[in-house]
Amino acid sequence: MHIYLKARARLYRASIFFLFLLVFSQCMNTGGGRSLKLAHGLPTDHPVHLAMVSMAENCAKLSEGNLTIEIYPSGQLGSEQQCVELLQIGSLAITKVSAAVLESFTDDYKVLGLPYLFRSKEHAFKVLDGEIGQELLLSTEKKWIRGLCFYDAGSRSFYTIDKAVLTPDDLAGLKIRVMKSKTALEMVKALGGSPTPLSWGELFTALQSGVVDGAENNPPSFYTSHHYEVCKHYSLDEHTSVPDVLIISKKIWYGLSKEEQGWLQNAANESVPVERKLWAESVETSLKEVEKAGVKIYYPDKSLFSNKVDNIYDSYKEHPTIYSYIQRIKAVQ
Repeated sequence: MHIYLKARARLYRASIFFLFLLVFSQCMNTGGGRSLKLAHGLPTDHPVHLAMVSMAENCAKLSEGNLTIEIYPSGQLGSEQQCVELLQIGSLAITKVSAAVLESFTDDYKVLGLPYLFRSKEHAFKVLDGEIGQELLLSTEKKWIRGLCFYDAGSRSFYTIDKAVLTPDDLAGLKIRVMKSKTALEMVKALGGSPTPLSWGELFTALQSGVVDGAENNPPSFYTSHHYEVCKHYSLDEHTSVPDVLIISKKIWYGLSKEEQGWLQNAANESVPVERKLWAESVETSLKEVEKAGVKIYYPDKSLFSNKVDNIYDSYKEHPTIYSYIQRIKAVQ
């Protein structure tokens, strides 16, 4: 076992070194302009990828070709974790992560993983587009990560193999896959389920083999992952609305001129409404397609779930920064 672990560690280091060489070797355009590498693990038909394409096009247009973005989708430059590590050392410029992932870099992001935090989609957008959102985007700079913008990642709901989750009691005894997020773990426990942290790439096999009884995610992810082939019950309790975050290496950002920073930030900002429109369309399409495939969609009473997680909010009174964010978010009108 010790030899196996050492071999895996050597292989992992070698892959990181290879990715470093690949990215570093393509940092500049031969024509004298600058080229930034953006890598992520989503498919090319995903709303977030399409928004990134829009951003790249706008950046090239705003800069008249002096600042371009090359996009590597579908995990071409490594897993999400590898992309974040490359970004921190400045070997990759930009990537996309769930806000839940950033909890491991700063506690501030935990607030976005709290259940039933936002009253509506409009409330969420107002928070993320405003002062609070800007503070969160900059909160990871000490970890060499800077946020550019938030992308809509919809609302997460439970999908299961054998039975519907219509009330929190239905979660009892069920192993539910969650992201590697303390907030997600606490939420599923509070609702009565057994949270099981797994990487996204492992989930389909885990569902097929019965390692987990279900998971929770938004409709487009449920559809594009083909999890609906195994899970035939989808309960739209919409317990969390955790956004995606487009992040850039702090080392790369401060290596750009003020003008280049402006081009990039403006292009990122302009991609946000594009992504939100595409996302809304994708949610509608995804629900129709999984229903055609035999999935039963339920609309449970959300108050049954929200009442069970009130104690999570009380626990953050001992964490002044997060509790302050909670109060400020609730106060946004």
